Amino acid sequence: MANIRLCYQTLEFGEIDIHLCTLRDRQLFDDPAGIAERLGISPSSWPIFGVVWPSSLALASFMDVYNTGSKRILEVGCGMALPSLLLNSKSADITSTDCHPEAGAFLVRNTAINNGTVIAFERTGWGDKNDQLGLFDLIIGSDLLYEDEHTELLADFINAHSRPSCEVILVDPGRGRKTKMANALEKFGYTCTYQKILQRAAPAAEYKGHILKFVRQQQMLS
Repeated sequence: MANIRLCYQTLEFGEIDIHLCTLRDRQLFDDPAGIAERLGISPSSWPIFGVVWPSSLALASFMDVYNTGSKRILEVGCGMALPSLLLNSKSADITSTDCHPEAGAFLVRNTAINNGTVIAFERTGWGDKNDQLGLFDLIIGSDLLYEDEHTELLADFINAHSRPSCEVILVDPGRGRKTKMANALEKFGYTCTYQKILQRAAPAAEYKGHILKFVRQQQMLS
């Protein structure tokens, strides 16, 4: 990634500072070997993984005060993995995954910048059937539902990696698919609640969206 310009920033969560190396902007592209292209990632969508989005900030802020206990946690579509880095700083059992071929390298870099322990990572897509992620007690993600077809893919992926009793927390910035997501996960025994959030995302703007929380208890399964 010699031709890619990077930037560094620090985000504060109470007494915790998370330092991030990200892409400088959303106009960058670097795929000389065609790896991303073979994965179906176009030049225009290539940089999406590499910046911090308001929904990721909202999810990180929510997880900062959320009691994760000893749960095994998975961040789906992690991108810059801000929530994962924050949870890692709290010694949570966190694993991250993304389909982008550069996400893992940035996670390694940013974990080192924050003097954190190694975060387990696997590059995989929601339609892949041979990953080694295993099962989780809590699955989190932010701004994942760009297209209608993503809803069923994500629901199936979540179900495939959920323990019988599981929580799912997704941040939706208002792309109009939260009801479809709720319906898709209800088929797997989840119940859904929505929570409006106002997350300060920039000095001159407020982020408005919803926390979608899905819960499945073991006794609900047939």
